[in-house]
Amino acid sequence: MQKTTSALFILGAIALISALATPARAEIQYPWCAVYGARGDLGTNCGFSTLEQCRATISGIGGSCEPNQFYKGPVNTGASHPRKKKRH
Repeated sequence: MQKTTSALFILGAIALISALATPARAEIQYPWCAVYGARGDLGTNCGFSTLEQCRATISGIGGSCEPNQFYKGPVNTGASHPRKKKRH
């Protein structure tokens, strides 16, 4: 019985350390917010990939579309490969 509890303790400790070792990152992928009401008093939804999506949502409801202040744009990792030139 003692071996089982020791093994469970070790597995729990490993799981806890693994969870703490990899911090969670929130990646904001939506650059547009719909602001409902005159001054945003009816709410805000920052879940739009394009300005057109946002405008279609507020159409007939009222409000405005604004850039998401927390959106940082795509991350450039520098891993892109140059295009090969085509031979004609």
